[in-house]
Amino acid sequence: MKKHPPIFSDFPQLAHGGDYNPDQWMHRYPEVLEEDLRLMDKANCNTFSVGIFAWMDYEPKEGEFHFDWMRKILDNLHRQGAQVVLATPSGSKPAWLSKAYPEVCRVNDQGLRAHHHNRHNHCMTSPVYRKKVAILNQKLAEKFGGHPAVKMWHISNEYSGECHCDLCHRAFQDWLKARYRTLDELNHAWWSYFWSHRIGDWSEIDPRDKSVDGMCLDWRRFVSDQTLDFMKAEIAALRAGGASQPATTNMMGFFHGLDYWRFAEVVDVISDDAYPQWKNTEEDLNMASLLGCVHDMHRSMKNGKPWMLIESCPDAPQWHKTPRLKRPGVYRNEMLQAVAHGADAVMYFQWRKGRGGMEKFHGAVVDHEGSENTRVFKQVAELGSTLHKLAPVVGTSTHSDVAILMDWEVRWALETSQGPLKIEGENIYLTPVLKAHRGFWEKGISTDVLESLSDFSGYRMIIAPQLYLLKPGVAERLRQYVEDGGTLVLTYLSGVVNESNLCFRNGFPGGGLRELCGVWAEEIDHLYEEDSQEISSLPNNKLNLQGTWKTGRTCERIHAEGAEVLATFEHDFYAGSPALTRNQVGKGSVYYLAAKMDETFWSDFTQALIKETKIPRLLKSEPPKGVHIRNRCDEEKEYIFIQNFNNHPVEIDLEDLSALCMESGDVVKGTVSLEGWHTRILCQDL
Repeated sequence: MKKHPPIFSDFPQLAHGGDYNPDQWMHRYPEVLEEDLRLMDKANCNTFSVGIFAWMDYEPKEGEFHFDWMRKILDNLHRQGAQVVLATPSGSKPAWLSKAYPEVCRVNDQGLRAHHHNRHNHCMTSPVYRKKVAILNQKLAEKFGGHPAVKMWHISNEYSGECHCDLCHRAFQDWLKARYRTLDELNHAWWSYFWSHRIGDWSEIDPRDKSVDGMCLDWRRFVSDQTLDFMKAEIAALRAGGASQPATTNMMGFFHGLDYWRFAEVVDVISDDAYPQWKNTEEDLNMASLLGCVHDMHRSMKNGKPWMLIESCPDAPQWHKTPRLKRPGVYRNEMLQAVAHGADAVMYFQWRKGRGGMEKFHGAVVDHEGSENTRVFKQVAELGSTLHKLAPVVGTSTHSDVAILMDWEVRWALETSQGPLKIEGENIYLTPVLKAHRGFWEKGISTDVLESLSDFSGYRMIIAPQLYLLKPGVAERLRQYVEDGGTLVLTYLSGVVNESNLCFRNGFPGGGLRELCGVWAEEIDHLYEEDSQEISSLPNNKLNLQGTWKTGRTCERIHAEGAEVLATFEHDFYAGSPALTRNQVGKGSVYYLAAKMDETFWSDFTQALIKETKIPRLLKSEPPKGVHIRNRCDEEKEYIFIQNFNNHPVEIDLEDLSALCMESGDVVKGTVSLEGWHTRILCQDL
């Protein structure tokens, strides 16, 4: 695979560091800043995000700007050899701004305007707020766009939230006019004839009405688009000030409120915040698998281009329900998992614990004690040393034969509909996505995580759990993918609504998927918690699946319309009806799964699909439970990450693999012992 350039063009190392907040210390404790420089070197940290919440220090009064303090910080960091990701401070406005211009404060869905509090508390639509942010951003670019320490711009911080002020509601109405053109089209799209909700004038539209699910879906789209537009305006102000460095913003995994696929189109580098909670039980395998899925998505957003874990925690975030310390080895594994999945930066919130505020007990590299003698500091320094040895990994990526779809609009449509999955509670969309991903993750097979608008070519297999909403053209593209030889897996609740949340007519799965799948999904059944249903494989089925598996609480009663039946339901009035089918289309095939299934089924199903499609794997045999194997490559070298997420040691047969350990330089082959919560990184020639 072709090697990507480093995230920082003149720094071919893995970035390691964190959020640095000198503005919290410089007024009363300037000696702390000198000590920070000494400790940064000892911690083997080389990259820092600076100025994220520094608006008040830049502009303590309206129109009165101070930048010399930041220049001194940047000069010191540059002499230190550090790379700086300089932030725009729009995520937390100063009190004078809220007082002078109340419109910049958000209004909740009860119509009450918030007082100045917390952070992420600004209206994305407010012309005043946009103007004030643009002025400051442009000045920052003019002052520091040419500073040698500044390698990237960190745009705001964890964009989130919505506002129901008159400005936002009018902006939503204008957004709808652009989308639907006429009220007739809007009323049809929302099916607002129901309950006499037909709109007679654009001004009547109020997104707080949760009974119109088409409007609920569009409101979520609007909030995401308005936030994205705000971010574009921030970047435009930097460019107007002469800044040319790449821009990023910190995403938050599968955060519900924003469609990150649209944000990925605008930023130059993908960045993510990740704060997993480890319990040192078997539940940790679920967490490790979830992290792997999130990381795979961020690597996929730029077609394999390395991304940044720009926030994580070397210890325990204070906001976790149970802020349990990370046991020895856990933190190192967590950071190296990000690198294994394509990250070229691992960074922390925060560098130094503050004395006060809501996050004074949030984990950090430097503790309140203030020295390099703490357990956490030593772990960070040790990891920094390891990352330095991994410099050849910079710019490498991963080839994936399998892609899994995770689409925000599909998720929103499913969740805003009154039914059919309310019994499943939260994560009704994410849960099957994660189960499908885990089936490949635990076998050491790389997967990309895409949206339904992504390019499907080049993949041997695509898994699309609960493809509930079909965007225009998706069904046609899936058909072409299958006809060209691809393997497609669809599940229950596929092709139910169009892009406006209107149910398809003429049977499910609709929009052209019925013919593609060769099945008709007539009914959907939701089981009580005390109910049970099972599916069993049929003899001599195409996948050679063998066994009986318990379903979850959601099952579809489907009919085969040309598809081959591989497994059937065992109980109730639809006993004997199809539960898993396969339909040959052109050179490829489509599998349809009619029930929610657990990890056991997905493991067996995945194993059968891998064998059927001849997808290669790093090792011929499946790794021990809790061990994950992942690789990154360039045109000459392959780097193999073997990670043990168990509390106990395991042995792994490397079969015919013989490689160098990147930390020790020893040749590794045969059977390898791996301690609990430990990672080995190997390198071999291609």
